[in-house]
This record gives sequence, structure tokens and C-alpha cells, in this order.
Amino acid sequence: MKILVTNDDGIAAAGIKALAEALQGLGEVIVVAPDRERSAAGHSLTLHSPLRVFELRPGWFAVDGTPTDCVNMGIHSLLTGPPDLVVSGINHGGNLGDDITYSGTVAAAMEANLMGIPAMAVSLATFGPTEYFPDAGRVALQVATELTRNGLPQDTFLNVNVPNLPFSQIKPPLITRQGKRSFVGKIVDKVDPRGRKYFWIGSEEPSFQDVAGTDFHAVGLGHVSITPLHLDLTNYRSMESLQKWQLTAP
Repeated sequence: MKILVTNDDGIAAAGIKALAEALQGLGEVIVVAPDRERSAAGHSLTLHSPLRVFELRPGWFAVDGTPTDCVNMGIHSLLTGPPDLVVSGINHGGNLGDDITYSGTVAAAMEANLMGIPAMAVSLATFGPTEYFPDAGRVALQVATELTRNGLPQDTFLNVNVPNLPFSQIKPPLITRQGKRSFVGKIVDKVDPRGRKYFWIGSEEPSFQDVAGTDFHAVGLGHVSITPLHLDLTNYRSMESLQKWQLTAP
């Protein structure tokens, strides 16, 4: 197998090193990742400036772009042919619930899915110091092995979240649905030494709805969460209601 590995934490991150090492047992690993952290880049492409690629060592390429750029560069330029699998991660921090809409980690897997390539995103659910990236790598290898053995339904990629625990204490994976955060946005405004205002986009500490069957609930109980995602954002339940609107031609 040929496996393309990427992330949004940057090519020097501990998570991508652990992931690439773990997946060596499954096939040839080629790493194409941002040259620096690109967290919360979402599904953005660099369209108005050139991209530069730096080969750090054989099979490891740093790109001065987004995770989505990296998947495009890997598939269309740097690899000799399309990969059999794209794995994005291991993200330092969970990608749970609504966070997937911002996540560059998830967006990289999404981009591969758009190109018809099996893909998964992997995250370790902690933002603090951790020694468990290799343990999450073992989980990623298990899931990737099953993915390649069984395939995925059409228009589906996986979002995998691993609890911050040693491998021996991680509970069996659960197939979950996307959960929901309770999120309060906030803009922090300050003044720099020259008297000019600047702003930080942030939030208060978010909480989540601890509902059985969701990704939050599974990880909170120590299970690996595997959420199948797809790209059709249509809210089918709303269509019948909207069709009752009294809409006329302009």
C-alpha cells in the first residue's frame, strides 16, 4: 500500500511522527504536511499565492500551505501515483462535535474523500502535555487495517478520536455520531505598545452535551470514537417544511 500522511499541527509535530511510524506496518508512508501549524485552517485552499515544497528527507515533504493544499500537492505532484489511503493526524486535541467544521485535520481527510481516495482523520483528545501519541498511533493502525480490509461506503470518510490514555487502558472503539458543543464566542481586544488596537478571536471554556451515542460521550468514557462523515450537508428533514413556503418567481 501507498499511504499519504498529513496533519494541521505541522510537519515537526509529535503526532505526525507517531502516526507515520505506526503506519509503516501497513505499507509505504509518504508524509506531506504544512511547514508550520495550521490549526483551524478548515477546508481552505491557497489560490492567490504560489506554494513552495521542501523535501526534508526522503518521503517527508513540508509545504508552506494548508492541510488541503498538502493533500492536493501529494496526490497531484509529489507521489508517483494516487495513494491507496490518506491519514491525517495525529492531531494534538480532539476533533469532536462542531469542531470538525474548523479542523484542518478533518478537512485533509475530506479533500481525499472528494478525490475518491479512502481517508481518515485521527486526533488525540487532549490539549495538554501528553506522552500517548504512540498509543494513538497503534489505534490508528488498527482502524486503518480494518478500513483497507473492508473498504468504506461511498462518500464516507472517518473521524477517529482517541482518549488520552495508555493503549492498555483504552476501551474498544464505538461507532458514534457527531456531538454538539455549548459554545460561547468572544473577541478579546487589547492595545499594543504603539497605542493601536488588536483583537484575538477566542471563546469561553466550551462544554459539550454528554449524550449517549455521540463522539463526546464515547471519548469521555475512555472509548475510541469512530464517526463516519460525508460531504452532503443537505438538511433533508427541512426540505418538506421549506417547500411549503409561498415562493414566487422574482
